[in-house]
Amino acid sequence: QVQLVESGGGLVQPGGSLRLSCAASGLTFSLYAMSWYRQAPGKERELVAVIASVGGGTTYLESVKGRFTISRDNAKNTVYLQMNSLKPEDTAVYYCKGNLNVLTYWGQGTQVTVST
Repeated sequence: QVQLVESGGGLVQPGGSLRLSCAASGLTFSLYAMSWYRQAPGKERELVAVIASVGGGTTYLESVKGRFTISRDNAKNTVYLQMNSLKPEDTAVYYCKGNLNVLTYWGQGTQVTVST
């Protein structure tokens, strides 16, 4: 049974930082491209960052470039999202996704709230 479990969300003030983690089990993690998505209330889910399975190449949503960093530790079957200089508009539920060809798995999400 494949499981993706996110953690690390919470309430943070504008300008603060959080690190999200997504621990995977039940799959050969190193073969999967891993992504972080987010969904704010009343909005569609959007892709935030992707890290490739081979080579570790990354892609980011334009509005988070220079503030967010995606990384992976294949030995720990975990993908991370380091979020710095957080803004109120970053408030959303953040989801991790793993995909390999037609196989796609989602985590349950973790809430990030940026507010004073």
